[in-house]
Order: sequence, then structure tokens, then C-alpha cells
Amino acid sequence: MSIPTDTAGRLRQLLAILAWLAQVGEAPIDELATRFDLTPEALVTELELAACCGLPPYTPDQLMEIVVTDTTVSTRLGSALSRPRRLSPVEGFALAASARGLLAVPGSDEDGALSRALGKLETALGAERLVIDLDTPPMLAVVSDAAAAGVSLEIHYYSASSDRQSEREITPLRVFASEGHWYVDATCAQAGEVRRFRIDRIDAARVIEGSSGVEDRSAMDSEPTGFEAFVPGPDTRRVRLSLDPALAWMVESIPTVAPVERADDRLVVEVVVGGDAWLERLLLRLGTGATVVDPSEDAGLAAEAAARILLRYGLDIKNKEK
Repeated sequence: MSIPTDTAGRLRQLLAILAWLAQVGEAPIDELATRFDLTPEALVTELELAACCGLPPYTPDQLMEIVVTDTTVSTRLGSALSRPRRLSPVEGFALAASARGLLAVPGSDEDGALSRALGKLETALGAERLVIDLDTPPMLAVVSDAAAAGVSLEIHYYSASSDRQSEREITPLRVFASEGHWYVDATCAQAGEVRRFRIDRIDAARVIEGSSGVEDRSAMDSEPTGFEAFVPGPDTRRVRLSLDPALAWMVESIPTVAPVERADDRLVVEVVVGGDAWLERLLLRLGTGATVVDPSEDAGLAAEAAARILLRYGLDIKNKEK
């Protein structure tokens, strides 16, 4: 087993390692690596992530102390982390509401550990049972079942960025909720890559008979981009930009989909674009230090946008040039 490529999986693994270490205090590196099916090198790499974690104000007594020698690893928790957390009524209610929301998701184990812990928390709060109403899209169950079975779907989808409906063939990989909406990350046959779809914008969906997403899912497991926080929308396109080195800040500010390259003392980056308006704003913001390398039809967008803006201010560029 290698380190999980998705952030959530990696966090779960690290928390499991730390929880076990907190119980035993110290253990041989080889034993700990074998227990969690990692190489010793991968184990140490993961532990380095937690070495500076703790609670505000992040003074030494509030940090997790992880000591790695040639043969052993040990941990000592900060004073606040070594004792049970005391929740305020507001914090307890928020935690209970979140847990009840998780249990409301189709397929959740209503008799599992989370449900039992929630029952104790609700009793401590003086509540019989919290009721959480989730906005469940009509196609959520179909998409969730397809993701679990690894089969493909034919969907009828409305894209807000292009304001049009389309028929697509997708293989769902991950279904999740974020900021009040349900999404599915899926391989899209039309795009040839992973795309993110809002499930409430899927008007209809049917399972493609005889389909199997096993090969697609295996490919995704080897490519971490499939489970990164940023996944392009269904109607995006890739644009390559050439940047002056002074604009390197853009690489940290805007999601890119390929390693940054260098060509003729300039940076070449690849971004995903959902529409001309967003790309025009970006190019105007970057100024003359940025040019479109590919596709060629986007090379004149910045100049055209600048001309429209100046005309709106009553300036006739052509007459001015004459």
C-alpha cells in the first residue's frame, strides 16, 4: 500500500497513525510501517506533516512532538491535545448537526459508531434527536449507486457556464457535498478527462448496459489529479500561457493543470478556462507580461477586451491611432 493520492485518504491514514502512536508512546519504525502497510521512508514522510501541528497559539507546549530516530518513532502530545476536548453548547450543537447530516446521506450506517456517539452527544445536549433536512437532488441515488458499482451513466446535463444542455457519458468516481450542493467527480467521455458535475443540474441519468468503470477507476487511482481539491467543470478548455517571470505569483493564485515549464526565460503554464469572459479578465489583469500560446484563436482576446472597454468610455481606438 502506498500513500493515498487524495487529500482525504491521506489525512485519514495520518490520523490513524497518530492515534495508535498516542496509545503506545513509542514504537520501532519497521513495526509501525508494517502495521500501516507503508515503507519506512513513506512513514517518516507522513509523520513530518504532523510535526508542526497543534493548537493556537502554537507554542511548544501546544504542538505535537514527534521524535524520529534511526530505528524508533515516539510522540508526545501537547497539554491541550492529551486530554478530552470540552465543547461549549454551541460547539456541541454544531458537531451534532454535522454528524446527523452525515447520517442522513443515503447509504450511511445508522447503527454504526457515529450513530452511537451522536446519541450520547444529543443526550448531553438535552435533545432527543436533531432533525436535519438535506436538499437531495433527484439523481443523487442513481449517481451514488453508479459510483459504488463502477458503471457508466448517460446523463442529460445543464451547464451554467455555457448556458446549454448536453448529453454526456460519464463514469462516476466520487460523490460528495460541498457548500450546500452535491457534486460528482467523473471521467467524461467527451472531455477525455475527469470533470466535476453538480448533481442537481443532471436532469436525467441511465445506466449504460454492459459498462464497467474498473479500468477508468484504476487509471484515476494512479493519477492524483482525479481527487485533488480542484477539478475542472464539464465545459472547460485548456489554455497555455507564456508569462514574464515577474508574474510567477499567478501560479500560486490560480489552479494549473500541468507542471510549470520554462521557455526562453519565460514561464509556460496551463490553466482551465470556463469561458472567454474569465480569460479576458485574467489577461487584462496580467497585462503585457502574458500572452496566449495555445489555442491560437484566444491570442487576441486581451486586445479585443481592452478595445471594448475603451469604447465604453467613449474612446475610438481606430481614430486615435490615425
